[in-house]
Amino acid sequence: MPEVPENATGAQTPHAENAAPATDTYSYLGPTGTFTEAALAQVPEARGKVWRSVNNVGEALDDVTSGRSVAAMIAIENSVEGGVSATQDALANIPNLRIVGEYLVKVQFALVARPGIELADVHVVNAHPVAYAQCRSWLETNLPTHGHIPSTSNVASASSLFESDLADAAIAPPNIVDHYDVTVLADNIGDNQNAVTRFVLVGRNSALPAPTGADKTSIIAELPEDRSGALLELLEQFSTRGVNLSLLQSRPIGDALGRYRFVIDADGHVLDERVADALLGVRRFSPNVIFLGSYPRADRAPVEYVERYDDEVFIEARDWLRSLISGEPDA
Repeated sequence: MPEVPENATGAQTPHAENAAPATDTYSYLGPTGTFTEAALAQVPEARGKVWRSVNNVGEALDDVTSGRSVAAMIAIENSVEGGVSATQDALANIPNLRIVGEYLVKVQFALVARPGIELADVHVVNAHPVAYAQCRSWLETNLPTHGHIPSTSNVASASSLFESDLADAAIAPPNIVDHYDVTVLADNIGDNQNAVTRFVLVGRNSALPAPTGADKTSIIAELPEDRSGALLELLEQFSTRGVNLSLLQSRPIGDALGRYRFVIDADGHVLDERVADALLGVRRFSPNVIFLGSYPRADRAPVEYVERYDDEVFIEARDWLRSLISGEPDA
């Protein structure tokens, strides 16, 4: 990551990116110090390049589609809150995007304040709504009469302390002390100590990475019609090929009440025969399928499947059918 100067409050701001070529620029939800920045720090290709801080998912993906950035890091799923609807909807509506990698960041929160503020002085708390929801039990126990001011990001909740005195404290990432002159009033205030956010790096490169044996394939598919059994038929395209799904989430299409699309993560790579065959089944079934990419799993855990769904089984079946059509004698 490029060096960044400190501003008057102790926050760090990135150098201007205007002169940087797109191939040297990565966008992320800022400001500096966010969990999204921590995810981008895991990308080897981004090291030493320009990191462009943006305000929301739409701006991050617009950087990619316009060519301002080679890729953007965005949150797509949280182990506590579920899928990030803004990200899923954007991927469904912006064409020609590809997920090229996924990254996991453990989510921890601290209650911070300006120097001189004690826990007993806290009556109003700045917090991003998602962070606030994940710390609700701690807040109700330790600050039962507090008020809440929503912030646009976890870092903005801390920076706002220096912009006004409306709030006494803020919920922020633990590393916020590296960027702002704040005092930590309490550590690890999240209700779920195992909370993890999954991020994806999104670009426009349509070239597929080679299968690693520990891959994930993401698509978005619509049902052909709203009827009994339609979702089951969609899922059967995967189950009959032995493909496990690690994510299945519905999102409204928006053109009529009751119309939904489904965000799907399937274990395996599109170059795996069982996954490819499943996607062909989905394409025949669904009126609209968006392929988001095949990429290595963040946990690098090998994909497990039943032996009868091995690549060689699919290849042998195709060869058998080809021999029937060509009239070749049985071996």
